[in-house]
Amino acid sequence: MRPDTLTFTSGGVTCEAWHFAAEHDGLTTHAGRPVVVMAHGMAGTKDSGLAPFAEAFAAAGIDVLAFDYRGFGASEGRPRQVVSVRAQVEDYLAALDAAAHLPRADPARLALWGVSMAGGHVLEAAALRADVAAVVAMTPLVDGFAAARHALQHHPPSQLLRSTGTGLRSRVSAAVGADPVMIPVVARPGERGAFTLPGALEDYLSIAGPTWRNEVDASVVMELGKARVGRNARQVRCPVLVQIADLDRSAPPQAAAKVAFAARAEVRHYPCDHFDVWPGKDWHRPAVAHAVHFLQRKLAPAPASTP
Repeated sequence: MRPDTLTFTSGGVTCEAWHFAAEHDGLTTHAGRPVVVMAHGMAGTKDSGLAPFAEAFAAAGIDVLAFDYRGFGASEGRPRQVVSVRAQVEDYLAALDAAAHLPRADPARLALWGVSMAGGHVLEAAALRADVAAVVAMTPLVDGFAAARHALQHHPPSQLLRSTGTGLRSRVSAAVGADPVMIPVVARPGERGAFTLPGALEDYLSIAGPTWRNEVDASVVMELGKARVGRNARQVRCPVLVQIADLDRSAPPQAAAKVAFAARAEVRHYPCDHFDVWPGKDWHRPAVAHAVHFLQRKLAPAPASTP
């Protein structure tokens, strides 16, 4: 399926999005069709593995708006490759507004989908907006402090200290008007990077699209500490599906389970690691099937509202 390209504005910056139109009208009412708004985790781009998820939702009768955060991928914005939790949540909120104005969109049936760090973003966004009809958070990173403790189980403490030091240097550099210090998003074990677990580089490269760049502002290691979704999870009023990878070495599964409980979410568990729900991996098809089934149930029109 070839999506249409469109743009919307967030924080005064032009963001690019792909619109995947629903393949049938099974969920259409006189008000229009439901729409799922989706984005990648942390420093990911919409051309890096999101299409198979979007195409599955479109095949289920749901429109999809997949977008790039400001400063990443095909979106505008300076500086480039700098992660801001606040800005990325704002981008989701702006994308919701854009989705509500898509042709044949039903503004009363807008859903959010996010993965990894974006799995936390969608819960934060849903806590702020009463017009979100459903949320899917896949392998969500929801607690930065828990993630730091979790990382100590899989990384040498000296490596984490070096990463923190590099992040501090980048913050100081930006504060004086200089360019931020960049590190790879993914690298091999022992190398400098945001993700350096065995297999992470190969897993990410297997889904990386042409606009994705393997670099990110080193201060992302401190930005992750701002991820504290548990504080607002109880404010989410819509149905939620949380998909947890029980062997996740990147996003602590225990923290995701606690947030899911606070948000009164449905939960699906997968006996796999963080990247094993992506295209080409064993648990991709079950993860997609569960998300589709959840969205079809929660976004289904009331019997009296069908055309």
